[in-house]
Amino acid sequence: MFNIFSSSNGIDISSKEFKDKLENERGVVIDVRTREEFDAGHLALTDRQLDVMNGDFQNTMPQLDKSKTYYLYCRSGNRSGQAARMMKQSGFENVYNVGGFDTLVAHGFEAND
Repeated sequence: MFNIFSSSNGIDISSKEFKDKLENERGVVIDVRTREEFDAGHLALTDRQLDVMNGDFQNTMPQLDKSKTYYLYCRSGNRSGQAARMMKQSGFENVYNVGGFDTLVAHGFEAND
């Protein structure tokens, strides 16, 4: 059965793959959760917080540099997966859904409260 969260689709990657990719290309890390979720805790390496639910992400996306690499996360990986697919459909080549905040922290990523 096809798994939408498998790494074979080229968008959804594991925490380990995220760590490996960061070593090669830092990229831009975007938290697509709400401001309240972000303020309650986020990855220390987060560059931007753009809420995909209130339109911040969609409104800002056209201004982002398509030549850069982007890593997106949310609470569970669902919203960031949707946002990553929007970016791909808009012509971004190097965009990855790195999953959920708690999972990333559990795998050693530093968090800021």
